[in-house]
Order: sequence, then structure tokens, then C-alpha cells
Amino acid sequence: MPADQSRDDDAFDQFDEADDFDWSQPDPDDLEFSDDFSDEVDPDGLQIDREARHSLKRVAGLSTELEDVTEVEYRQLRLERVVLVSVWTSGSEVDAENAMIELKLLAETAGSQVLEGLIQRRHKPDPATYIGRGKVDEVREVVIATGADTVICDGELQAAQLRNLEDRLKVKVVDRTALILDIFAQHAHSVEGKAQVELAQLNYLKQRLRGWGGNLSRQAGGRAAGGAGIGGRGPGETKIETDRRRINTRISQLRAKLREMDGNRDTKRASRVRNRIPSVAIVGYTNAGKSSLLNRLTGAGVLVEDALFATLDPTTRRTQTADGRVFTLTDTVGFVRHLPHDLVEAFASTLEETTAADLLVHVVDGSDPDPVGQIGAVRTVLNDIGAGSVREQIVINKIDRAEPEALLALRSQYPDAVLVSARTGEGIDQLRAIVESQLPMPETEVRALVPYDRGDLLDKVHRLGQFITTEHTAEGTRIVAMMHPELAAEFEGYTLS
Repeated sequence: MPADQSRDDDAFDQFDEADDFDWSQPDPDDLEFSDDFSDEVDPDGLQIDREARHSLKRVAGLSTELEDVTEVEYRQLRLERVVLVSVWTSGSEVDAENAMIELKLLAETAGSQVLEGLIQRRHKPDPATYIGRGKVDEVREVVIATGADTVICDGELQAAQLRNLEDRLKVKVVDRTALILDIFAQHAHSVEGKAQVELAQLNYLKQRLRGWGGNLSRQAGGRAAGGAGIGGRGPGETKIETDRRRINTRISQLRAKLREMDGNRDTKRASRVRNRIPSVAIVGYTNAGKSSLLNRLTGAGVLVEDALFATLDPTTRRTQTADGRVFTLTDTVGFVRHLPHDLVEAFASTLEETTAADLLVHVVDGSDPDPVGQIGAVRTVLNDIGAGSVREQIVINKIDRAEPEALLALRSQYPDAVLVSARTGEGIDQLRAIVESQLPMPETEVRALVPYDRGDLLDKVHRLGQFITTEHTAEGTRIVAMMHPELAAEFEGYTLS
């Protein structure tokens, strides 16, 4: 055995035998804060204590640092070390901490190791640095102390805010929009999904181009060593103008590509509309259990993962009601609070499945700390995409994990909601019956004598209509059925008075 390795093993043994070494993390309960976040309403108007405005509140329990030495060393090599920063402008302290916890889950989904979470109490974000000039220095101290290499802000930063923060913090700064776009880029698998995410990313990046040391402001020079030389001087277009022009060209190409894909989607949708096949869209907050519910109702076998935005590519499956009528169920992209506008615009073709649906099954995570806030966030996005007027059925999912008091409060606030567990199957039969009862019914009554060689017409009634009576006679099958006008027109020549 080499001498160096022997010395290393002896040192490790001595370290392992030390009785006074404490592996545990500092107890967050032992940390003292001077902040006083009072929810009392001041009769003089919305005011914030000076102490609250000039302090950062540290959110306990957000660190994802592991205690096992080998795993820590492994994760530190592959995960970004981030500090979360949020500005609390409205709502209660619980709302602010819930928003920070959601930001933590987003950061971990993107592949980060969360070290600290800081909240700044302000009336509104600072227009220059988001959290105020003095607070930037405090965040810089936290970044140095923790060894973080990224700061994630819980809001959409303007280009100037992003630039100022990076210049003063000396580390990469990412806002909530860029974080969500990064998660979508990781989870997009289909050609259409990747094109939609790239389009959203380019629209976001176009307004935030910048360079270190002003390199994006340089014009093409006359020195050959600069890479231009004779024939490369041009009209004086700067580097940032060149990059913006290339981004605009790529955006045009992606939009043309998505329009071609929209044609295929429109063709499939037109077939369902022509045959009057009812459609149901499953919508809801990200990680509420939409894909699990689709699998329970149709056996689709789509990906189910306990992660944010695990489903980006919509899945449509056919299924049947108890009386044999065919309808479709579509699993859609999950929503989130403050969903980036560029993302909604890029996924417009995908979200059309929601606007064209006959019924929205709105899935809510009953075990979430703020399910009512989830419902409000989803309804906001539905209104933005023009689906606010579509009939909605609220479904409280994960009741096997939720607290009974929380379920009781939700049932009192949403009396028509259905309580289910997609994991155990509890309440699924009741949900299926309610969904079937709310599907559009055929409105035309047809009495006909159908010859036995036209069994195809009876098959269409089974799939697209509803039989009232059926009688087999020597001449053919005598039926009384409800069907849509388009299907009723095919029975001309066989109708009875």
C-alpha cells in the first residue's frame, strides 16, 4: 500500500472515532429574528414597520443539504447551489412562505440545491434591484457565506434589474420565468413541445440580451485579427443587434414550424367535431395528479411522476360512457402561479384543447397547504386563454394524504366538488358518473327501421347516440334513438312516421 494512502486512511480513522463531531445541521428553531410581520390592518392605511422594511426574513427548513458525506460531495459536483430571494408585497406571512416553498420545489425540479431562502417585506419591488440597494449587500454576504453560485428571484425581473443584481452579487441571477422555462426545456420530449419551449425562451431572451464588459456594443472593426478584416466591416451593426436579428429569424422559423403542426392537430380535432364526439379536458395546478387521474379513467399509461411539470405533451384518449357513448379525455399542461406570458403564447395550440372542450375536470391537490390559491391561479390562466366560460367540475385529489379538516373546509367552500384519490381509486366511480352526466346529449329523436345489411348505422348510434328502444323484426331493426342532426341525416329513407 502506498505511504500516502496509508496516511489518508489513518487520518480518516481518527476522524471517524472523534466523539465530539456533530453531523447535524443547525436547528432552524434556534435562529433569532428581529422581524415583526404583523397582519393587523392599520387604520391609517397600508403601512409597513420600519424594522420590517429594513430587514430580510430567513425562511427556515428550505436547505436541501444532505448529511451523508459521499452523497453531499456527489451532489455538490452536479447541482447548482442557489439562494432564493422573494419580495413579500401582499397577503399574510403564511402566503409568503408558501410561495417560497413553491419556489424551492421549482428550483429542485430544475436540478438545484437550495441553501437559503430570504424574504424582503416591501410595498412593491425596487425598480432598480428588486429588493433594494441595501438588501443586495446582505444577499451578497449570504452568497459568500454559503458558497452559492446562483440567486433565484421569485418574480419576473426587468433587464435592468437583472443586470444590476448580477453586477453587484457577482453570481448568476435567475428570475422565476427563466426557472420555469428551464424546467419546461428539460421535460419537453416531442418535436412540438421542444419547439414551443424554444419559442418561449427566445421571446424571453430577446429583451434581456447583455454582455460582459460591453462586448455586445462593439461594431465590426477593420483589423483582420478581430475576425472581420476586408469585406467584413459592414454598416456598423453591433454585436447585440446581430444577436437580436438572429433570434428574430429563429422565432419566425419556429412559428412557421408550429403552424404546420397545428394543421395536423386541427385535422384530428375536425374529425371529432364532425362526429360530435364530446371532449373532456383535465386541467389543474402542476403536480395535482392529472395524469394519474387520466390513467385511472382510461388506462392510458401516461408518465406519472411526483414532480412539477412532468407532463408537457398533451395526451388524448378515447373512452366510453356506461351506455356506450364515446368521448375523449385530454391530459393538459399543468398551470402555476404567475405562469409566464411567453409560455402561454407559445403553448397556444396545445391549450386550444382546453378552450374547445365540452367539460373541464379541474383537479386540485387536496394535500397542498393552499388549495384555494391553486384554484384561483388555474382559473386566472383559464380566463387568459379564453376557457373561463367552459363548464367546470372541481375534483379534490389526494384525499388519502390530505388532513380531514382541510377536506371539510374545501367541501364547504365547493359543495359540488368530488373527492377522489387517483392513487387508491377512492371516489373514481362517482367521478366517472358525474362526468358522464354532464356530457352533451344528442338532441334529435329518430324512429327508423334499419335493414340488417346496414349494421354500420346501428354501430354509429351505439358510439355517437343513445338508444331508447330496440326491436328486431323480420324486415329489420326498429329503433327509437337520440342522435345529433348530422347522424340523423344518414337515416333518411329508413325513418318511420
